[in-house]
Amino acid sequence: MDYDGEIPTDGAMREQLQPQAERLDAIAEEVDEIVFDVLREASADGASTRPQVERTLTQARRAIDKASHLLRRAADD
Repeated sequence: MDYDGEIPTDGAMREQLQPQAERLDAIAEEVDEIVFDVLREASADGASTRPQVERTLTQARRAIDKASHLLRRAADD
């Protein structure tokens, strides 16, 4: 559902925000898959420390999780 600029009522708010939270959850899962690929590659290359890109991706994933949580909380208010 696209945002039309109108201030939604409580039920409409939940209806608009829930799909967005679900999309963020799916994106977080995709980022997780990328993180695992990065870690597998680093391990195969003999790395002894976590690659910086993995740390950055993990930070991004936490931010996505937080955004999803905030949308759900806003929908329940």
